[in-house]
Order: sequence, then structure tokens, then C-alpha cells
Amino acid sequence: MTRPSHRIRRPIAVMSLLLTVMAMVLGTAPGSSAQAESDWWTPAARPSPDSQINVTGEPFKGTDSQGQVRGFVDAHNHLMSNEAFGGRLICGKTFSEAGIADALKDCPEHYPDGSLAIFDFITKGGDGKHDPNGWPTFKDWPAHDSLTHQQNYYAWVERAWRGGQRVLVNDLVTNGVICSVYFFKDRSCDEMTSIRLQAQKTYDMQAYIDRMYGGPGKGWFRIVTDSAQAREVIQQGKLAVVLGVETSEPFGCKQILDIAQCGKDDIDRGLDELHRLGVRSMFLCHKFDNALCGVRFDSGTLGTAINVGQFLSTGTFWKTEKCAGPQADNPIGIAAAPEAEKKLPQGVDVPSYSADARCNTRGLTELGEYAVRGMMKRKMMLEIDHMSVKAAGRALDIFESESYPGVISSHSWMDLNWTERVYRLGGFIAQYMHGAEGFSAEAKRTDALRDKYNVGYGYGTDMNGVGGWPGPRGTDTPNPVRYPFRSADGGAVIDRQTTGERTWDINTDGAAHYGLVPDWLEDIRLVGGKGVVDDLFRGAESYLDTWKASEDHKAKVNLAAGSPASASSSEWSLFTSYAPDRAVDGNTNTRWASDWSDGQWLRIDLGTPSLIKRVTLNWERAYGKAYRIEVSTDGTNWQSVWSTTAGDGGLDTAQFTGTTARYVRVHGQERGTKWGYSLHEVGVYSS
Repeated sequence: MTRPSHRIRRPIAVMSLLLTVMAMVLGTAPGSSAQAESDWWTPAARPSPDSQINVTGEPFKGTDSQGQVRGFVDAHNHLMSNEAFGGRLICGKTFSEAGIADALKDCPEHYPDGSLAIFDFITKGGDGKHDPNGWPTFKDWPAHDSLTHQQNYYAWVERAWRGGQRVLVNDLVTNGVICSVYFFKDRSCDEMTSIRLQAQKTYDMQAYIDRMYGGPGKGWFRIVTDSAQAREVIQQGKLAVVLGVETSEPFGCKQILDIAQCGKDDIDRGLDELHRLGVRSMFLCHKFDNALCGVRFDSGTLGTAINVGQFLSTGTFWKTEKCAGPQADNPIGIAAAPEAEKKLPQGVDVPSYSADARCNTRGLTELGEYAVRGMMKRKMMLEIDHMSVKAAGRALDIFESESYPGVISSHSWMDLNWTERVYRLGGFIAQYMHGAEGFSAEAKRTDALRDKYNVGYGYGTDMNGVGGWPGPRGTDTPNPVRYPFRSADGGAVIDRQTTGERTWDINTDGAAHYGLVPDWLEDIRLVGGKGVVDDLFRGAESYLDTWKASEDHKAKVNLAAGSPASASSSEWSLFTSYAPDRAVDGNTNTRWASDWSDGQWLRIDLGTPSLIKRVTLNWERAYGKAYRIEVSTDGTNWQSVWSTTAGDGGLDTAQFTGTTARYVRVHGQERGTKWGYSLHEVGVYSS
């Protein structure tokens, strides 16, 4: 369509104006190329040739009637993983100054027929052979089951934004061991070097898009470093990009034969550097146990291969034990992985594991706790996916003890039994980009909890993350995606996506690349219903709520610190004092310990009546299984405000309706061990 002449007859001009107004009311804006100069969402100088976007209509701006931002959240993506793992594991680039033909081409060793596409063979099966040509034919890639080729080309990300996405978390990712054992590489395997490069490339991509739109700050791709900035970007109708980190040995914190290779100074320097780079969320462990925490296992053949990597990285294989509660780690892979197992030293074999021992013996280490508290100080959000049950549980204990909301589960690698605990803290949860049926079923399973805590939902595409993506449901399904369709907000019309000579259809191609995220969301609407998509559309606001609450968090005053304390009894030792005041001295290396019998208590005198809403208890190994928290105004008449019969030690947090009292008493009823009751520290808080 071309712009009408100014000399056109008046009736036709009036009719054109009326049609334009009607289109705007209905949510459709004219999409002619001649109008691009005035359409803020259309670049002034897109490279030629380039991918099509195949979306018409103005991206929505502003907030809803409640003042909340709208839009979808991808809480887990890897825009720059082609720069990771030595630079030759993921083939193709997210953008290139030399254009699309340079960006979307295969790794050199994949030519002429994929015979040396070893990682493609390992992850996809078959013989690894494929047509290596990307632009302009794209015969064999990108595809939903091709894990080694670029899926995040910038124009495909643009299509997702145009389709309603408003937050994208770009996790900077790598793995030094995978890099070191892979046959092809063109750079260092140092993890922090790769993280720095990927961060820089993300800023370069922002500048690349800005130039396309007329200069600095004008593009739709905006890297943000605080929640207020993110909210402003979304209100402008643009995409807020958050930097995260997902790596196995952050700050060099690996372990060898159970000996940490880093210290607290390394953690502080590393966190400070990442914060300067703009990183605001991160994982502390990923795939391999490290000096900070144990991991949630992988299963099947992949699990065996990663367990081999665990040995090569740490000198030890995963170790398991029976789980203490309903939460469990994934079953360890026991299937053979011949190619990976060849990397083991002669005479070393992957161990077998008991089926009833599903939990990693390794939890959150002392250094890991230091890192968690360091993230809290810097107002960063912790990703608990990939943490072992013991590690994630302890991290949640710490956050609960401090009322810190900054916890994220971004792609279905958390035991689902933690869901309400995360929501109760104020955290955010996203589900892996499963097929429409599976995604919708899981979303509905947790729907009541989202209603209870009034939160939205997210997805984690994990594209370029070697995970696999939804395959096609087929055109013979009773409810296929019918093109063109409207975006969730109703303001955009989305047609099949075309790049070069290839046009993708979600019904026949599945989620082959990032540009098909809107198509996948439409598939979810058809399968799961509008309610699932509505929850996802509320995701941006909920994500920002978690981030803002983390930024606003302030360390609370411990009313019990240094207060007079008494107890029913104290264990006697010639060398160490276990007196009651040791539980309120601010030193986690000291403790109060009772006699070895039930019915023991510890009493704290706050000095003056105070509002009390929360009590934290840092148990030593001798913990209380059944105990209650009591308060009193006079030290004689006691009121029970909280109790449990299922204490499991560690760090407990008792929250209850605010009560004014001067005295607080921890009253043990049943011990969890043969010893007495022993507390490193008790905290009492007004909020």
C-alpha cells in the first residue's frame, strides 16, 4: 500500500480517515512501509537484506487501569551463548555488523554436510549430518530439536517484543569443563572471561539496534539495572532486558576433592564486578557441585554425561542420600553415555546409585551462605533452579529469616513443593517453555496459588541453552493456530514468520526460534484457555514487584541482640560456655545448649514491651522437632503464638500476627536428636 496523494478527492480522503480511526479503535494500526517514518516502532535504517518481522500494529504502551505494567516475561534466555563454551558450541550470532548472512551461518566444522557436528550428534541423535546453510535457505535450522544453532537472532527477538513480551532476562552462561573437553574452540575456557564478553556483546546489541532506530536510547532493546528503569522502559512500550548469570564456577569458586578453590574475598570481588556489569540475578551453582552449593541432578544419558563432567571438574562424582522431606532432586542418570565416559581416567567408572536416595548430600556451604548474604546486600535476586534440595532449602531459610523477597525460579528446575514458599516470600516463578498441553496443565496446577498471592506467571524459553523446545502439534489437531491472529493485548496482528526463503509455522515447525514465541503463546491460548495467557500477561508486573521489593529491603533490627537471657538448663563443659546469653550474642560460632531432656526453654527479656511479628532460630545439630514460641508482658503469664511438630533443624522462621510483649520464650517439647536443644542464635523482629 502507498500513501494517498494529497490531491485525492475529499470523499475518499474522509473515508480513508474514518477507516484509519476505526482501525485504531479496533486495535489495528496501518502497517504500510510509507508510514514508517512516523511509526516509532519501525526502524529508520534496518539492514538489507534482513529477516521479516511479520507483525503489524503499534506495540502497546503505558499501564492498565490499576497502574500496572502489562506484558510477558521470559525469565530465562541465553542471547549470547554462541560466545560461550569456547565459541563453537552454538553456531551463529544474535546480530552482526556484516549483516544477516554473516550472523546466521553455521560453525566452520559443520560444512559441508555436518559430519563433524559432534555436539549436534550428541544432543540430537542420528549422525549429526545436516544442511549447514542458514541464510537464506534455512533448510535444517533453526529447528525446535536443533540444539546447536542460533535461535536468538535480534529480529526474532524483535518479533517476540512486538507480540507482547516486555521483560527478557539474558542469562550470561558458560561452562569451563564443557569448553575444555569439546573438540572445537577459538577462545579461552575461563568462565569469568566469557561472562564479561557476553555482557559486552549484549550492550553492543543494544547499540546496534539503537543505530537502526536513529541513535542512542531510541531502540526497543533496553538494558535495565533497576526496577524503576525497567518500569519506565515498559511504559514506553519497549523491552526491558535484565542481565543474569548461569555458570558452574562463578568467581572461580570450584571445588577439587571437596576443597574450595576460592574465599570470601573472591566472592566479594566477583559480586562487585558482576553488579558493575549490570547483573541483577544469578545462579550460584549449575550442573556441577562447586564451593558454594550442591546441584539438582540431571537424568538419563545427559545425567551420566554431566556426572562425568562433575568428576572432571571436582575429582568426585555426585553423592546421594535419602531425602529428609517431601522435596527431592532429579533421579540421577544411570543410562550409558559412551562418548562422555571415554573422558574418564582408565579404571574410573561412574558409580551406581540407590533408587531411594534421591537427594544430593551437598547443600549450601559456608561460602555459599556468604554469597547468598552478599547478594542480599547488593539487592540482587537469587536463582534457586539447579540448586540441590538441601541448598535451595537453606537459601530459602536465610531469605525467610531476613524477609528478603529476591528469589526466582525461572525454568522449572526447582522442586515444585517449594512453590508456595517462594510466593510467600514475594518471589517470582516461571515455567520452562514446554509444549502447549504440558505448559497449560502445569500452569493450571499452580493457578490457585497465584490467585492466593495475587501474582502473575512467566516462561523461561532457555533458547540457545541446549534444552529442546516444543515440537509441532500438527495441522490436523482440532485447534491449530490459524494465521494471522491477534496478540494477547489485541493491538497487533501476527502472521507466519519469514526469514530469507523460509517461512515458519508453529503448527508444523514447533518453536524453532525466538520469533515464534508469540505463536507459541497463541497455541497456549487455544489449548489452555485465556486464563493461562492472562496470568502470563501479568508477569511483567509481578517480576518488577519482586525486584522492587528486593531493592527496598532493609536489614531489620534484632530486638533480642544482647538482651538478658535465661534458660531451664545449660549444658556444662569445662572448656566452653553454653550459657543462655550465647544465643543472643550475635556470634553464630557460639551457642546455648540445654540438658539432654525434653521440656527445656530459653527466655529472652527485651527490656521494654515491643511489637513482635517474627522470631528466627538458628539451630545447631541438636534441634527441636516439636517446640513453640511464647510471649509474655510480665514474664509470668505466657501466650503461645506459634508452634510446630515437624521441625527439621537448620534456620527456622516463625511468623505470626503482631503481638506486643516484653518477653519471648522458645519452649522445646520434643527433641530432634538424642542430645538436648541447642541454638546458635535467636532473632526477634517487629516486621
